[in-house]
Amino acid sequence: MSRIGNRKIEIPAGVTVTLENNIITVTGPKGTLKMELSKDITMEQSDNVITLTRKNEAAKAMHGTMNALINNMIEGVSKGYEKGLEIVGVGYRFNVQGKKLVINAGYSHPVEIEIPEGLTVEAVSNTEITVKGIDKVLVGEFAANIRKVRRPEPYKGKGIRYKDEHIRRKEGKKAA
Repeated sequence: MSRIGNRKIEIPAGVTVTLENNIITVTGPKGTLKMELSKDITMEQSDNVITLTRKNEAAKAMHGTMNALINNMIEGVSKGYEKGLEIVGVGYRFNVQGKKLVINAGYSHPVEIEIPEGLTVEAVSNTEITVKGIDKVLVGEFAANIRKVRRPEPYKGKGIRYKDEHIRRKEGKKAA
């Protein structure tokens, strides 16, 4: 039994959810998101509550996944998502130039990353940025791609890390 799949999703005020031709459209104050519903899952909407049921046992794996994805879409169009990143190291910095993010991370050249449509990147300082958007998957994936430019290393802690991330530090070589 999928406990998350059986969870009832409440729709907040100002958000509309429609299902047409197996495509779920969620519209809210921050924007609109669309997703295709799995063919073995049925959606029932009464008042401001969405209930998902599966047609057969084979759809057991997708039951909880669809419930979580719809819940993330509703939260995204009402509140939005954001992910904070910080860069640690001498001379390391972020620079937002229009639709490009320029990262100086100790390489011989600055790394330029194109900011995807639907996301905004705000520079808090030259060592901190915030990635904001309504699509949880897109925000997380873009933040992971930024972090991938220079992962934090365990000896000095230099690199790009998430705001709330804790880096496990290692002890270096000991002098004889």
